[in-house]
Amino acid sequence: MRLNELKPAAGSKKKRKRVGCGPGSGHGKTACRGHKGTQSRTGNTLKAHYEGGQMPLQRRLPKRGFTNIFRVEYQVINVSDLDRFDDNATVDIDALLERGLIRHLNNKVKLLGDGELKKPLKITVHACSASAKEAVEKAGGEVKLVG
Repeated sequence: MRLNELKPAAGSKKKRKRVGCGPGSGHGKTACRGHKGTQSRTGNTLKAHYEGGQMPLQRRLPKRGFTNIFRVEYQVINVSDLDRFDDNATVDIDALLERGLIRHLNNKVKLLGDGELKKPLKITVHACSASAKEAVEKAGGEVKLVG
């Protein structure tokens, strides 16, 4: 075998389809684009969700629900998360942010009662569940709510 005898594997190379090169090419006249319509014209860019003029799916489906404009978004922390603070420490929103328990000061903070607290802490949050308040008071601490 010599270099000039090397050939690619059979069927691995395909000839490029030459469209619009006259009737002899077999792809003349309309150049495989069909007759009329958006896709036969140059510069055509159809959106991925376009359905050919049919009513789009997102408009065929019914609307459901509503957005409550009075909803209050809370950042949630659990009683078990507060174990990383020292005994009798004052835990407020700034302290929670500093320790990485909440992400930002924009949303309000709510304390939930999942887990157990073994240290007495003075906690200041926007909202608190009944079980969380009970767990904190059981450990000898207190919960203060801010507006």
